[in-house]
Amino acid sequence: MLPSSLSAGRQGRWLVPALSVAYLLFSYFLIGFRPEQLVLVGLCNACYFLSDTTRRFITGFSIFVVFWILYDYMRAFPNYAYRAVDVAQLYHTEKSLFGISWHGQLLTPNEFWLLHHTAWLDVLCGIFYLCWVPIPLAFAGYLFFRNRPLFFAFSLTFLLVNILGFIVYYLHPAAPPWYVQQHGLQFRPLIMGSTAGLARFDKLVGMSIFKGIYAKNANVFAAMPSLHSAYPAIVLFYAVKNRSGLFNAFFLVVMLGIWFAAVYTSHHYVLDVLAGIAIALTGIGIIRLLLAKSALFNQFIVKFLRATSPVPTAG
Repeated sequence: MLPSSLSAGRQGRWLVPALSVAYLLFSYFLIGFRPEQLVLVGLCNACYFLSDTTRRFITGFSIFVVFWILYDYMRAFPNYAYRAVDVAQLYHTEKSLFGISWHGQLLTPNEFWLLHHTAWLDVLCGIFYLCWVPIPLAFAGYLFFRNRPLFFAFSLTFLLVNILGFIVYYLHPAAPPWYVQQHGLQFRPLIMGSTAGLARFDKLVGMSIFKGIYAKNANVFAAMPSLHSAYPAIVLFYAVKNRSGLFNAFFLVVMLGIWFAAVYTSHHYVLDVLAGIAIALTGIGIIRLLLAKSALFNQFIVKFLRATSPVPTAG
């Protein structure tokens, strides 16, 4: 009998290219052609056929590929087309719970920092915000090679938290703080996000980093929960589980920095951040429960582990 990884590799010789073509065709008819689709397909195929190590790596990271595809496809189904967008109620709730009194006015934390932003905080918050995807992916890569069982727990938690977040986006579309600052409390559909306070970072460094990112935003009215705030919480939890030493302190600082930056740059309310933390804890709890109670789920993990195990060498 062939080892699982070798058998999967032979099946993938036709399956991976077939799935790639199907993905490109489906994407073309659903959301139109986008250059990053070719990048994704090229990267997946290159990793799959380059070597046994890269094949095992992309097989494990297929969980993150699924996340990206789901996120990208959301642009075909804008959540504001299905339910009313919460603009005013969220704004007034934020102000009533976390409002800051300033010169006789009650301001949301976003409005307060809009008046009190500084160049060094603009740069620092921009750096923190750039960490929200690279750090989870880098941590996942580390776990893949050093602690693969925990890698799958982390990756599946990451995917589940995103799915839960996407569900909330459609059940409760919510406008971000910058929307109120730029368009007021009345809803009007938008197809492109705003860099908001992160525009100051772009200006200071002389590059359109965040402008390029938010021009590709799949859903403008997806402020609650803040998945920016959920990701570092997941990383910190699994870093502690992995006993990552001083890296735990680093991940803690990044987490707190992203939470602050989300509010400081007017991309999220404090309520959005709290909702993101709640979604992260919910996803972590569900995966931990499945690992503890579900034999079927553990069998799924074992199959994934076998599919990503090195091929035994002769002799």
